[in-house]
Parts: sequence; C-alpha cells; structure tokens
Amino acid sequence: MEDTQSLPPPSPARHLVAMVYDLFLVVAVVAVVNALALGVQAQFGGEHLLSPVAVQVLTVLSVWGFFCLFWHRNGQTLGMQAWRIQLVADDGGAPGWTASLKRCAAATLSLACLGVGYLWRFFDARKRYWHDHLSGTHLVQLPRRGE
Repeated sequence: MEDTQSLPPPSPARHLVAMVYDLFLVVAVVAVVNALALGVQAQFGGEHLLSPVAVQVLTVLSVWGFFCLFWHRNGQTLGMQAWRIQLVADDGGAPGWTASLKRCAAATLSLACLGVGYLWRFFDARKRYWHDHLSGTHLVQLPRRGE
C-alpha cells in the first residue's frame, strides 16, 4: 500500500458521483433486507411481528453494515473503487471496525443536521467532513495506476 498521508482529498464532485454509485447498491441492499423482513413476518403469520420501528432499525443497520464491511475490507465501497477514492485512518492505515462504525454514526449525524456535516468540508482547512473528524478517518484521491 502506498503512502496515503501525502494524497489529496477527492473533489466534492468526484465524491458525490461515488456516493450516487453506492446509492444504487444501498437501495438494493435495503430492498433485500425489507423483503426478508416481510418474508419472516408472513412466514410466522404475525401482522405486527415486526413493528415499523424495527424495520427502520433493520434498514439503518443494513446500510451501516454495507459501508462498514467495505471500509473495513479495503477502505473502499464499489463506488469509491470506480472513482479511485479510499477511506484511510488518520495514521495512514486501514480503518478498523470501530472507526468504520463511528464514521457511519457520525455520517448519519451529519445528514440529520440538514447536511451541515457534509457542507463542513467547504470550511475546513483540510477539506474534511464532520464524520472524518469524529471517526479519525478521511478520504483520499488515489492516483491512476502507473502514476
């Protein structure tokens, strides 16, 4: 693995496009989780076996699981791989499970605050989001192969 400390952050446009790529995958994951939840509910015959809150919790956990698995494995979701973006720990290493979970929770907070945590990038000297600061991770733009 190359030295990630000297790599620049991705542009906002590049990161946004990578997030759109991942959105398609996340929607599929959420659809599968909800279909499984409905299947379990139908199998056991209870109309109220899974409350709407339980389904919402399953949805959030499935989204967090998607990102945590990819970030822990190699610091990249499929959208990030396509756009050469990588998540790294502030020490330059790979993000662990704890950092990945913190990032998911903090990104949820960033969104819940009307997206202010995402807009923070435009005011931060190092171009980092709230969830970068709160999780001890940050995004880098990987060079093209051979560069």
